[in-house]
Amino acid sequence: MENKGKLSDKYITPGEEYEVIVIGAGHAGCEAALASARLGLKTLILTMSVDHVAFMPCNPHIGGSSKGHLVREIDALGGEMGKNIDKTFLQSKMLNTSKGPAVHSLRAQADKLAYSMEMRKVLEAQENLTIKQAEVTELLTDPTELTAGPDGQTQHVRGIRLASGLIYEAKAVILCTGTYGQSRCLCGESITETGPNGLQRSVALSDSLRAIGIGLRRFKTGTPARMDGSTVDYSRMSEQPGDVPVIPFSYSTDPATVQREQVPCYLTWTNEQTHEIIRQNLDRSPIYAGIIEGIGPRYCPSIEDKVVKFPDHERHQVFVEPEGAYTNEVYIDGMSSSMPEDVQVQMYRTVPGLEHARIVKNAYAIEYDCLIPGQLTPALEIRAVRGLYSAGQINGSSGYEEAAAQGLVAGVNAAMQILGREPLTIDRSEGYIGVLIDDLVTKENREPYRMMTSRAEYRLLLRQDNADLRLREKGYEVGLISEEQIRTLREKRAAIETEKERLNKIKLGASSEVQQFLESHGSSPLKTGVTMAELMNRQELSYEILAPLDKERKPLPPAVIEQVEIDLRYAGYIERQERQVQQYRKAEHRKIPIDLDYSQVKSLRLEARQKLNQFRPVSIGQASRIAGVTPADVSVLMVYLESRSRRSDH
Repeated sequence: MENKGKLSDKYITPGEEYEVIVIGAGHAGCEAALASARLGLKTLILTMSVDHVAFMPCNPHIGGSSKGHLVREIDALGGEMGKNIDKTFLQSKMLNTSKGPAVHSLRAQADKLAYSMEMRKVLEAQENLTIKQAEVTELLTDPTELTAGPDGQTQHVRGIRLASGLIYEAKAVILCTGTYGQSRCLCGESITETGPNGLQRSVALSDSLRAIGIGLRRFKTGTPARMDGSTVDYSRMSEQPGDVPVIPFSYSTDPATVQREQVPCYLTWTNEQTHEIIRQNLDRSPIYAGIIEGIGPRYCPSIEDKVVKFPDHERHQVFVEPEGAYTNEVYIDGMSSSMPEDVQVQMYRTVPGLEHARIVKNAYAIEYDCLIPGQLTPALEIRAVRGLYSAGQINGSSGYEEAAAQGLVAGVNAAMQILGREPLTIDRSEGYIGVLIDDLVTKENREPYRMMTSRAEYRLLLRQDNADLRLREKGYEVGLISEEQIRTLREKRAAIETEKERLNKIKLGASSEVQQFLESHGSSPLKTGVTMAELMNRQELSYEILAPLDKERKPLPPAVIEQVEIDLRYAGYIERQERQVQQYRKAEHRKIPIDLDYSQVKSLRLEARQKLNQFRPVSIGQASRIAGVTPADVSVLMVYLESRSRRSDH
């Protein structure tokens, strides 16, 4: 359980002292390292390849349904992902615009190489941050007197050892190893012990984690083939253009700088011929031949999974998307697979437009190590080891955006612990990041976790358009948001409230001018006087349309108008959800002592005791969300805590 003995000076790199070490430079690692360095801590980020910083081994896009919310929240807190995609996108699109604002999500196709290069530039320019290419083979820990109950921390992190034997000491270590832990790639009968895209995998670190008592399991994900775009017949596909004007991800990006020519994407479809080829060769798929051990993502299935699980579907969408401006290579989104290469050639060539396309890189599945659930605190610290944090796919999640969000929180909280400050916490009512982390902490996710709008109970409040209003103050409190940024935010908030108040005060009577105006816009006439705010509740009217009736209106920024319109139009729904949040927070504020031994709470069912001891919730609200803990168990727990509190008072 512990690495005993004094560190030998022979193996400690002289003159290089760090407070935080980040293992991995993917999307989680980049945000974690930038956060801790920006908070003034000497930070070292280690990667297997400095040429693959913020690499996108799967689809090179940022955002999308619910994921766009995460990117906006990362930006609101002071993270980098939104700024980086604004500099390197090929196409940008707001999704779900035919629906309400709660599910609007920005998505941008990235220039894969440019995104990686730009992020590396940011890391290299960051004060307090050092990048090093090396493999970490061992996590070093010491025993600690700190305990936190029956499953409390018995050790604390002291540093890492490289494959070369060199040791770096640190006060905190953040694991951001992605899909590289003892990974292997599968393409039919061909199995290669490698990381994604043929990059070097990590082997020894997983063994080191197990040796200090950290439980690991196997997950799987996959990626489709890449094609030579010059061999694709785009005339047989539907062109999918980007939006004009482009809306930036980052609140600090000047919208004028992102109005540039965009690269089109294309839509095509599989067909019965495609599906028949897959069905005939299922016995050669590693998924159905029992070769793959890991569990794959339900919400991003392979094409063979789609054919098997949705036999009534005559076709499935396939998006052909560019990998970058530097290459002809295109990504075949919607057809990830682990079929053998010869089967891949056959099935892809049945798709309209791909009949003569040449594969540049075969599709493959990848298996990798990740944490068994129940080992994380809400701060993303691994409970067994003080000062050890983890973020990204090692936590059982999938996606660049989910990884980056966790990386930012882990980086901030590692810094907060070293600085002796309170950790950054975001609850389910404050952000999608809060939903993501709470689900990773409290749920036994049996497959790679993917963020979805349906997971957020309060999604009308957690829109992507108001992420700055929700979270920028938190970013300022921890130290990642500047005085100028917070002043701008507060001015925006004040302008929104002032305009809403003004519109609620403007009274309109049933004059001929008003009635004619309403008739001209297909709106029913007034029977009594109304306020301008009430008129904005009508679906056919808007802030802009009502301008001729609003004689005293002054020009306002589009972002202010957007919030005013949403707040007034959905006022009733928003108020109802805010009342639900108040009830939710009552349960969240009822804290559970960290040292509580649930095995002593005899009235709890055995399963509840086991699950509560495993996940160790910090509040009654969190306890209620653990699978296997019933409302009756929560009631028993509340009674026990109240009686315990009364005993301690006496």
